[in-house]
Amino acid sequence: MKAEIIYKYFPHLTDDQKSRYEALDQLYQDWNSKINVISRKDTDNLYERHILHSLGIAQVYGFKDDTNIMDIGCGGGFPSIPLAILYPNVHFHLVDSIRKKIHVCEQIAGSLALTNVTTEWTRAEQIKDKYDFVISRAVMPLADLVKLIRKNISSHQRNAMPNGLICLKGGELANEVLPLKSRTVITSLSNYYEEEFFQTKKVVYVTL
Repeated sequence: MKAEIIYKYFPHLTDDQKSRYEALDQLYQDWNSKINVISRKDTDNLYERHILHSLGIAQVYGFKDDTNIMDIGCGGGFPSIPLAILYPNVHFHLVDSIRKKIHVCEQIAGSLALTNVTTEWTRAEQIKDKYDFVISRAVMPLADLVKLIRKNISSHQRNAMPNGLICLKGGELANEVLPLKSRTVITSLSNYYEEEFFQTKKVVYVTL
């Protein structure tokens, strides 16, 4: 079973969560055949390179119930949809400027009956609402992203860690984080996952 890699690192999932993770394989195969939301060569590596990668945020940071999170440039639903399965009492608002990608996210969330997911086809600049955290996967350079979403970070603190931005990034980040260094924590996912894919993958947290 392809989802076994998830259970290896998240052994305490409910049967309901497991069935949703297992359903993702066929859902993404079907939607990817119509709309190219993830790289064709990556469909066979969906659980490692997309689902488990998305859940890397949960390996490093946990969210309390009723936390509000916005996913900027959500693409096909990563990292939000895997996280929404893991955190059924946390609300995820998925935003992308490409309509077909939002359509895929809507359909997959609907198929999984994820009531904690909402979607919006718009540009991040247009979003005025406040959130505890903004999450993203390699959408743009960190400093640009911070400028874009600073207005969306709520001043009300709900979690143990201060509100801010959490990104999944790869490769060498020293120069990219330089302007934000005093407010940035970089965590290597190789500390949590043993697969080679994660050797260069990081979770980057910026307090705002």
